[in-house]
Amino acid sequence: MNEFNDTYTNTRFDSEPQHHIDTLSAKSSKRRHILGASVSMIGLAALGLPNPALASDTGRAKTVLSLFDNVPLSKLDTITVPKGYSWQVVNAWGDAIQGLQGPVFKQDASNSAADQAVQSGMHHDGMSLFPYPKGSTNSSTALLAINHEYTDDGLLHSDGMANWSAEKVRKSQAAHGVSVQLVQKTNTGWKTQTSTEARRITAYTPIDISGPARGHALMKTAADQDGVRVLGTLNNCGNGETPWGTYLTCEENFNGYFVTDANATATAEEKRYGINSKGFGYRWQEHDARFNTGLHPNEANRFGWIVEIDPYNVNAIPKKRTALGRFKHEGAMVTQAPDGKIVVYMGDDERNEYIYKFVTKNIHDPKQSQRSADILDEGTLYVAKFSKDGKGEWLPLVHGRNGLTAENGFTSQADICIKTRQAADRVGATMMDRPEWLAVHPKTQQVYVTLTNNSRRGTGTQSANKSDGTTTAASANPSVDDANPRKENTMGHIVRWSEFANNPAATLFDWDVFVLAGDRNLADNNKHNSNKGDVFGAPDGLWFDPAGNLWVQTDISTSALGKGDYANMATNMMLVADTETGELKRFLTGPLGCEITGAAMTRDRKTLFINVQHPGESPSERADPSKPKAISSFPDGEKGSRPRSATIAISRDNGGVILS
Repeated sequence: MNEFNDTYTNTRFDSEPQHHIDTLSAKSSKRRHILGASVSMIGLAALGLPNPALASDTGRAKTVLSLFDNVPLSKLDTITVPKGYSWQVVNAWGDAIQGLQGPVFKQDASNSAADQAVQSGMHHDGMSLFPYPKGSTNSSTALLAINHEYTDDGLLHSDGMANWSAEKVRKSQAAHGVSVQLVQKTNTGWKTQTSTEARRITAYTPIDISGPARGHALMKTAADQDGVRVLGTLNNCGNGETPWGTYLTCEENFNGYFVTDANATATAEEKRYGINSKGFGYRWQEHDARFNTGLHPNEANRFGWIVEIDPYNVNAIPKKRTALGRFKHEGAMVTQAPDGKIVVYMGDDERNEYIYKFVTKNIHDPKQSQRSADILDEGTLYVAKFSKDGKGEWLPLVHGRNGLTAENGFTSQADICIKTRQAADRVGATMMDRPEWLAVHPKTQQVYVTLTNNSRRGTGTQSANKSDGTTTAASANPSVDDANPRKENTMGHIVRWSEFANNPAATLFDWDVFVLAGDRNLADNNKHNSNKGDVFGAPDGLWFDPAGNLWVQTDISTSALGKGDYANMATNMMLVADTETGELKRFLTGPLGCEITGAAMTRDRKTLFINVQHPGESPSERADPSKPKAISSFPDGEKGSRPRSATIAISRDNGGVILS
């Protein structure tokens, strides 16, 4: 979820023209049909009001936003929560995953790569909470699985990126991946405890390749001539969890770790995924040759997947589930269809990319969970097409259908899984404004997705390369459409839909724009929020708690905070949304330079966990990662202390349920 997506973009290449949706007309009189009820979508969207046919959650308390006082916009280097709530740090970058039995974080960043391999990684992101022991219903002890998205090497090493070495690369790789820790509520708050289940999964942990792409020629390398096992997972962003108790971690901006030879021309496939001669400045290829695509052209194909991890079994080898497609995965929202099939919703977090879902071939039986161990290896991958009448369709990405044939460059289902973006291009899916997290309402089964922003929407300024290497005048930046209704969309919005017959496995759906983010203090009406609630921009993290409250987290780029459109928003925040009225109310603001992300809750709903990512990040780090100018000392608070990403536990002072 970091803002590399705004800085490093790919060139779309298509083997046939895109099927763009017509431009939205704010004065359109067309009406839409939603689950048997006709309402005026355009009129409601223009007013910023949700569609009443979709807002059917009558069983939920309608006064949830009245249960707390909104938190004001902040310029403070701390977390601010409503009156009656408190927060504490559970773990931060560099804390030992075995609690007190492990290497202590050193403020001068002199911890070794070996230390980092048993410490919490950098830049906490998505996470899940697993009852401990497995099957337990208690709310005081759990396994916490946490993503560590990327590193700021200027902070990670004592002297930044000076004297670059294999040891520094190893430490950076160790700070990536996933942490599994045992956390327990004690008399002094939540603490990380010693546990046989605690482990780190890093950028060099052996991981199996499973599903259609296993053993495919494009997955084979000199070190793995069978194409069945890869070293590591990286840029772990959003997450998901399965009904059988495993963790899904999502590889997002994997392209930035790979570089092509400086004098070589990137292949069409590399261009489509944004791989070039510069990368994101990690410099791993200097001491780990597999990140040089000139030397190892297939290594990049082994990243960009959803990885399944068993948090309860330290010896279980994680698996990259290739049937779910390869792209910049932001999240993996898991739900179950009425017939027992598992459905996974996913977003590809880049401007003008797509929304996907995967439906398993087999069913999951809670009474026989062991049979679901490899259920994610077989099924159907779909990509979404949003039509202008409020209707939508899931287009199957299946070999032999919709032009996905050998003649068009797809010789097998494995090809489609490896080149998922190209397959979605071919079938004419709808390009979206950076699809990020998805969430399914626990009662209505409506699906919500955050579309963070897309400053290029409707600009028509970027040419596209076709798969045969030629250039077409067709723009890679589509015009506005009903699902993405704002030109140069700097603020973002949230879209939701209901699957046909309320079945997540259906291929048809009805949708509307739930809310347009923005600030009514701006002169430009195109940048106003469409609800009567608090101002916010760049919606990113999205999560429903068990009671059906929708939590929205923002990820305004640190280069934009406090400036221009975001002059009124100095820090990122978390809000609560009323799914009936579309109103959002600010619940939390974060420290300077951070992103608020990740959410999990104990079963008794008395503790909410969230993550504070990259506190202190400043625009200078984007320009030169070796010379950070941190503007925060969170969470340690001492002048000059290195800012550290951290997991935070939030609770009510009276010991009650969150939002009750």
